[in-house]
Amino acid sequence: MKWIYRFDELGKEHNDIVGKKCANLGEMTRVGFRVPPGFALTLGAYERFMKETGAIEEIRRYLATFSADPDNTADMTKYDKASEEMRGILESKEMPEDMENVIKQYYEGVSKTAGISDVPVATRSAGPGSHPGQYETYLCISGSSEVVKNIIRVWSSTFNPRSIIARARLGLSLEYDPIGVAVLKMVNARSAGVMFTLNPVSGDPSVAVIEGNWGLGESVVSGAVTPDVWTVDKVILEIVKESVSTKPKEYLLDTKTGKTMLVDLPPERQNIPCLSKEEILELVKTGMKVEEHYGIAQDTEWAIDDDLPFPENVFMLQCRPEQVWSKRKKESVLGKKSGYELLMARAMKRIKIQE
Repeated sequence: MKWIYRFDELGKEHNDIVGKKCANLGEMTRVGFRVPPGFALTLGAYERFMKETGAIEEIRRYLATFSADPDNTADMTKYDKASEEMRGILESKEMPEDMENVIKQYYEGVSKTAGISDVPVATRSAGPGSHPGQYETYLCISGSSEVVKNIIRVWSSTFNPRSIIARARLGLSLEYDPIGVAVLKMVNARSAGVMFTLNPVSGDPSVAVIEGNWGLGESVVSGAVTPDVWTVDKVILEIVKESVSTKPKEYLLDTKTGKTMLVDLPPERQNIPCLSKEEILELVKTGMKVEEHYGIAQDTEWAIDDDLPFPENVFMLQCRPEQVWSKRKKESVLGKKSGYELLMARAMKRIKIQE
């Protein structure tokens, strides 16, 4: 059974095989949207690794001695310890040789497509359900051996305290939680942010709203800065409202550690727009095409690559159905979430973990 795919081999129908994030990246790639090149490992790859390395058996033996109440605050340290033990088991294992060789071939293919030897990539988790922020991502990974190592680290994040507590609260097995992994070229983000293909405040479908800042999109998503905001009329493709904020900081990537860092912006960049007019309109045109393709308003993530000329520098990093107005107009109370996803959302609430 195939356990690894290039993005251009995937579509939304592969959600349960590679996870939502990978399936969406594949769908956008296959349709022709500008997405960083990459590949995806299936949930089956996780299962194969767990079984062939013996990790699943070791975890079962450990869990046979483990007991804790996920709703008892005093037991949180037990889950921290269990997480450390189980993650240690996974990360001590070597990737099966044939899997390692294939992963390295796919990574070399991404490097060739990018025209960069040992191209820096991100390894991102992709669950089949909706669990944003539950699993982990590793950035700026270079070299085939490091890519293999960090895929295992993503898999081991299914045993982080947040994840095992959520499973315990649902009465699910702690020993197993298959996910997909996306491996994609890093975008050297000059600017990044989010775009809604309708007005997220009023629900007006005739406009798109872009929020952005210098550097990585984490500053926008986390609320670390007040972003620049543009409202664009989708009918006549004109900017109808612009709000350029004072942006004192940006997130950049520390290429040595692979972690993001919040740094001060020089004064001359703090009060100028992080996007040009042509980039704004290119984003909106792309967003309209994505919306048309999926048949529903979209909540998207984007980045502008500082290494490429316009319009090749405008990348879509993710898309998902807009979750508020689209549901009010077209969906039931449950919307598109499965019962399991609703339960998981409930289980993830009010978890306090000592870092």
